[in-house]
Amino acid sequence: MAKEEIIEKVKEVMNAPSCYAGLKDVCEAYLKVAGTDGEKDAALALKKELKEDVCSIDHVIPFFESEEGAKVLGADTAKNLSKAAHEAKDKGVKYCICPACTAGGWLLDHASEW
Repeated sequence: MAKEEIIEKVKEVMNAPSCYAGLKDVCEAYLKVAGTDGEKDAALALKKELKEDVCSIDHVIPFFESEEGAKVLGADTAKNLSKAAHEAKDKGVKYCICPACTAGGWLLDHASEW
């Protein structure tokens, strides 16, 4: 796996509208030291943060279908996201379908390679 591919996925996570500030900070820290002696420690911190923050598809579906999800996202958006998440799950997707979790899940799936 090319380093460029990892960096591109980290940027995808960081730039996703669904990425929260704490994860964005860890992504930025990793990108600042990628290719230097500090990369190993920054990669470990990023992998730890991804494990804590990337949601499974089974975790987000109940949220999309909840009153809280409708309140936060709007009823129509929550309904559409629930439908999309169920379709994704049926296709074998294991992570939340938002851009941050999609790219973050890819990084987790390839964590042993970087």
